[in-house]
Amino acid sequence: MEIYDEIKFDESGLVPAVIQDWQNGEVLMVAYMNRDSLETTLKTGKAHFWSRSRQKFWMKGESSGHTQEVKEICIDCDADCLLIKVDQKVAACHTGFRSCFYRKWDNGKFTETGKKMFDEKDVYK
Repeated sequence: MEIYDEIKFDESGLVPAVIQDWQNGEVLMVAYMNRDSLETTLKTGKAHFWSRSRQKFWMKGESSGHTQEVKEICIDCDADCLLIKVDQKVAACHTGFRSCFYRKWDNGKFTETGKKMFDEKDVYK
């Protein structure tokens, strides 16, 4: 049996993947994977995804250099969501923050709580 046989991909052939820092447990991002991106992730050890908005295959860090080295892949009890633990190089969020979850709801508004690691205008020209 292969890993693909264990995963319940949705009707579009996708499965959500929660990306977590393998050392401190911080949730870095959520992305989607199809069979090809999962296969490439397994072969290379670097996280690859399917962009629903751009309709294209991509490797995390292909533009920024901020790659994710995969340390562990887990699956939830319903087999319809992956948890991928990674060694994150620099930052996961394209806005420059380490995590995409850098805003917290507090007193009726979202406030920034994360640390900005880079200026996205310098990285994505």
